[in-house]
Amino acid sequence: MSLADELAKKQRSISVAEFFEKNKHLLGFDSPVRGIITTVKEAVDNSLDACEEAMVLPDIFIGIKKVSGEVYRIIVEDNGPGIVPDQIPYVFGKLLYGSRFHQIKQSRGQQGIGISAAVLYAQLTTGIPTTVISRTGAATPAWRFEIQIDIESNEPEILRREEAEWDRTHGTRVQIEFRSTLAAKKRLLDYLKYTSIVNPHARIRVEMDDEAFLFERVSDEVIACPEPIQPHPHGIEIGNLKRMIVYSEDSLEDFLVNGFARVGTKTAREMCRLAGLACEMPARNLTPAQQKSLLDAMQQVKVPAPPTTQCLSPIGEALIVQGLEKEIQMDFVSARTRPSSVYSGNPFMVEAAIGYGGKLPPEGNAQILRFANRVPLVYQQGACAITGCIAGINWKTYGISQSGLPIGPLLILVHIASTNVPFTSESKDAVASIPEIEKEVTLALQELGRELKTYLSRRDKSRLQEDRARAVCAIIPEIAAKVAEIVELPPPDISPIEGKIMRKLVTRRETRDGKVAIEVRNYTDQKGAVTLYDISPDTAEDATIRPDFSSRMEQEVTKVWQVPIEPGSVWRVEYTGAGGGSLDIRGIDQKYIVTVDLDV
Repeated sequence: MSLADELAKKQRSISVAEFFEKNKHLLGFDSPVRGIITTVKEAVDNSLDACEEAMVLPDIFIGIKKVSGEVYRIIVEDNGPGIVPDQIPYVFGKLLYGSRFHQIKQSRGQQGIGISAAVLYAQLTTGIPTTVISRTGAATPAWRFEIQIDIESNEPEILRREEAEWDRTHGTRVQIEFRSTLAAKKRLLDYLKYTSIVNPHARIRVEMDDEAFLFERVSDEVIACPEPIQPHPHGIEIGNLKRMIVYSEDSLEDFLVNGFARVGTKTAREMCRLAGLACEMPARNLTPAQQKSLLDAMQQVKVPAPPTTQCLSPIGEALIVQGLEKEIQMDFVSARTRPSSVYSGNPFMVEAAIGYGGKLPPEGNAQILRFANRVPLVYQQGACAITGCIAGINWKTYGISQSGLPIGPLLILVHIASTNVPFTSESKDAVASIPEIEKEVTLALQELGRELKTYLSRRDKSRLQEDRARAVCAIIPEIAAKVAEIVELPPPDISPIEGKIMRKLVTRRETRDGKVAIEVRNYTDQKGAVTLYDISPDTAEDATIRPDFSSRMEQEVTKVWQVPIEPGSVWRVEYTGAGGGSLDIRGIDQKYIVTVDLDV
């Protein structure tokens, strides 16, 4: 027997499951640490997609518990529409099985790999089957399955199927056990926080290591689920065209009009003319050479960009800002949504946001948050086109230090919404370098950079004015007192002088001989009321004006007064105490406020 015969005996086809069994890293299961994050990510993505398709506000529960040794149990439960019993084994037990792969619309998951890959990873590391409970409505029972994947055939193995008691009227619960570690607990919580930011309509509850976390929704508006569109002629390839033609019963003209976006009768006839084909001939009768001619003609004819309003679901500037402010305290935050665009016939839209100051780290590189179709991209930041765009901008123009990436207390968020996000790999961690996308990302960040520069300029100017104002408030009373002492007359009323200089709402707290006096003088034309927060160890029980609200936390007491203000008005309160702590005014633009704290 020849060597070729021996080699031929060893050759055989492999299933998709067998391929990914040996290439787990392609799906994001390249380490035990990352395994938990990827599993939670895939389950949460499915839950959010399902809830949006059912037009319900997502309420998702995530439980992570150590069972024994290095084995962890992951539970993800949602209030979506549920899955019919006959489909459950295929959704969780067959790779490349899904409902969105052939639909051209924005979706978190499209390939039908994610959650079934987690099931595969679980049986490889522990051999424990995945448990799924799902219910489609109050009138139907819940069904419980125990599922594994037959590696050689890529088919589901149903180990148990039975009706179950479940308190939810509809939804799905997935329980997966595999070997892993919670060394990346902070990164997992960050992933969930970032998911909450770009999904402000979702409530996510987490129980992990006997700790509970809640990421509350900030919007009660159910987002509109994207609607699929037809493929665009400029984004079609010969293989896709052949597959469409095989199943067509229409004439060539009707095939073009009904099968592609933005193609009307006039455009279809022009394509047929350029290809040298009769409009009336059956599309399925096209020879391979004629199909190629048709494809070439489709690229030559000018066709409007595909529709984007129905197939994309951007977050929106207001909700991005609300999501960021909910999770991260910053002094400045602004968002921008760019007009929709197209690459290779695929509609996409870029959204971006910039935050500055607050509790952002003052040192080191800016914090970069990357998202694709409302999903955080946690890994491979350096290989992502978004990072490249950020590094390619001259941030020094906008008043930000830079060493490759911008430096300082800065947050940059970029979200790409598309019917086909061009990822660099199956793990969907980084966006590929597509010129059209890079251009839109750069333009969005440059717009926000100009806005940030304006804020920083105003902040520096306002800070200089406040420093001068504080100096005036601190010095003038002392000068007046000294002059009065020299001339042996009562101290004069200096408020008219302050008023001419300040044009601010001046809050002065003075501590003298065991007494604290707080005074609010309004030198502006503002009227109404403001809220005064005095946080210090003092209880102010003998205050001349009782606080509207008071609460104690550890060694500090928060005292709150509602202070009415009219142009030229003065409000004053005194109590026994040692002062200290902080003083804050809310209810009026901060640029009108000057706070002076004197300890005499």
